[in-house]
Amino acid sequence: MTKKSQYMTVKEPINLCAQADRLREKSAYREAISEYLSAIMLDRDNSDSYFGLGVCYKHLEKYSKAIQYLEKSAEINENNYQTFYELGVCHLLKGIPCGAIKNFVKAIKLDPQNPDAILQLGISHELCEEYDMALMIYQKLIENSPEYIKAYDHKSSLLMKMERYKEASLVLNQIMKLDSTYDKAFFGIGVCFDKLGKKMDAQRYYRKFLVSRPDDSQASFVKDRMQKIRLQKSTTAPFALV
Repeated sequence: MTKKSQYMTVKEPINLCAQADRLREKSAYREAISEYLSAIMLDRDNSDSYFGLGVCYKHLEKYSKAIQYLEKSAEINENNYQTFYELGVCHLLKGIPCGAIKNFVKAIKLDPQNPDAILQLGISHELCEEYDMALMIYQKLIENSPEYIKAYDHKSSLLMKMERYKEASLVLNQIMKLDSTYDKAFFGIGVCFDKLGKKMDAQRYYRKFLVSRPDDSQASFVKDRMQKIRLQKSTTAPFALV
């Protein structure tokens, strides 16, 4: 084999993979798949090609195939954080949260400071109805990354699901202190006060929500709820003494 042919054999799959990456970045997933498969035919040990192939199938919502190719990528290179992260995401999208957990754990071991995998691990435990574990993970993430709003958001949502409204309202207030523009928190705080029987406080936050997000999908619910609260107040008001 000549030096030229050796060079072509080594470089061609790399070039094909690079071209496939560019197509994937442009959301041309089917075209990218063809390039990745061509690259794999020439080099069956290129973990990047299997990874790209798996991500393309994820975007095409073919999660079983995505998992198959991502697992092959992980088999070749077990030190890629992104591969295990994507494997976890695909398991979640396929409706297998308990299968996602082990992949997010592996991702976290490779990159302990990355909050995204930790958040997804909490979500996975939550979907497995392991609520205490999920809360512990969200809280740990808040302590380690105090500016990471998503952790507060998921913790407050889970607390509301568990009907722990007072705790949820405190977490939502923490969000508002971190980011005053995070106005969807008004809705959650309003619901919490509503459930706690603090109707005046609930109305105050519902009004704030409607002012800041009048076209939100929850706006109709909030308007109806405020009307019911007003009716309840009028029907329960004491008769005036004559």
